[in-house]
Amino acid sequence: MIEKDIFKLIKTGEGINIEFKESKTSPTKDIYQTICAFLNRIGGYILLGVKDNEKIIGVNPEHISKIKKEIVTSASNPQKINPPISLMVEDIQVEGKTIILVTVPESSQVHRCNGKIYDRNEDGDFDITNNNDAVAMLYMRKQTNFSENKVYPFLTLKELNETVIEKTKKMIKSLNPNSPLPEMDNFSMLKSLGFYQEDVTTGKKGFTLGALLLFGKDEIIYSTLAYYKTDAILRIENVDMYDDREIVNTNLIDAFEILMQFIKKHLPDPFYLEDNIHRLSLRDKIFREVISNILMHREYLSPLPAKLIIEKTRVVTENANRAHGYGHITPDSLVPYSKNPKIARVFREIGRADELGSGVRNIFKYTPIYSKGGTPQLIEKDVFKIIIPLVPDNSYEIKEKGSEKSSEKGSEKSSEKILGYMKENKNITIAELSQKLGISTRAVEKHISKLKQQGKVKRIGPDKGGYWKVVKDEG
Repeated sequence: MIEKDIFKLIKTGEGINIEFKESKTSPTKDIYQTICAFLNRIGGYILLGVKDNEKIIGVNPEHISKIKKEIVTSASNPQKINPPISLMVEDIQVEGKTIILVTVPESSQVHRCNGKIYDRNEDGDFDITNNNDAVAMLYMRKQTNFSENKVYPFLTLKELNETVIEKTKKMIKSLNPNSPLPEMDNFSMLKSLGFYQEDVTTGKKGFTLGALLLFGKDEIIYSTLAYYKTDAILRIENVDMYDDREIVNTNLIDAFEILMQFIKKHLPDPFYLEDNIHRLSLRDKIFREVISNILMHREYLSPLPAKLIIEKTRVVTENANRAHGYGHITPDSLVPYSKNPKIARVFREIGRADELGSGVRNIFKYTPIYSKGGTPQLIEKDVFKIIIPLVPDNSYEIKEKGSEKSSEKGSEKSSEKILGYMKENKNITIAELSQKLGISTRAVEKHISKLKQQGKVKRIGPDKGGYWKVVKDEG
């Protein structure tokens, strides 16, 4: 958020999703009760450095780092907040003073603070631990609000794909060797992640929709959600139909990899050095976030299939959505809100997503570089849409940051590489050249057409079954 957004929150005043705390040198003890209450209700904002009368007093600058660290550490400690939660905590300058903003998402789980359950209303935080009716209503609300929590009593470990579960464990351990999850048996791990629950309306227990989507066998997913699929389409030459298509209806772990391969197959990956030091794949950085969004935040009880469409000048994704606001999302207007928090947690555990909100910021940071000035669009409605602009001809110069190479020299270098690969392997395909060069298949075809005109390469035989013959070396 920026200064004007903070002023709006303060002007709104304390309420069901806004709380002020003075906390000049340390977090007040009741801040964790508020965090718990916000998690259990609709989420909200806690502003440290603001008095109840809306006066901005600021936080002592010498204690900012300590306060932020303490809140993040305590919120992720199951002895304080259980289940633990990752929070976004940021310091913002307002009228020359520092405000600490704690953004608390609505959770799909019921949380406790120091063993007690807190809920929120307009008047503040209330301990409802011993109020059986209030606790039952809270659990029912969580079941209703997040489709990933839908319980399927028939679903057992036999219907889940053990290979995918083991694969997930290895990915978690590779990313975080100290995580206890990979050392658990399959049932304990899934229960720990919140994928085994009791349906409070029927009293029946079972694995949830989230477990089915992440780890279910394909035939079980299909028999339960016959409409579930993500339709990946390339539509450049044949705009009425498609040039290539992949229908993805497997578990979310494998679906991510299939969709990323579709992106890599059809989109270039221009050379880019971040901070003039490290090679960064702009394509992978952007579309990792885009594809994760399709899979993590989709409303899976809707029969609307998700779509990923690559067009000549843009990539468009659409997925069913339980809107938490309407309109265009920008980094300044972003209100982090996870539609399927448990699925999102697994994606974070295996390194396919970052903390809530950072994915949107990465899309806005790297898209203008990738598309040479284009601006992404994220539109929240009942159908969530992302639009990533592309370079019009889908081709790129090969250039290092800080080095000005003309498009003509970049084109010559690509042509030289194509000739080199053809000499090494006369049966190399256009798709393979596209992968090696990091440019689109259309760009490869343009280079080959030019090489043919220059008499430097010939195609001997048909497209399928033929081979390349390099006639004349360059220079």
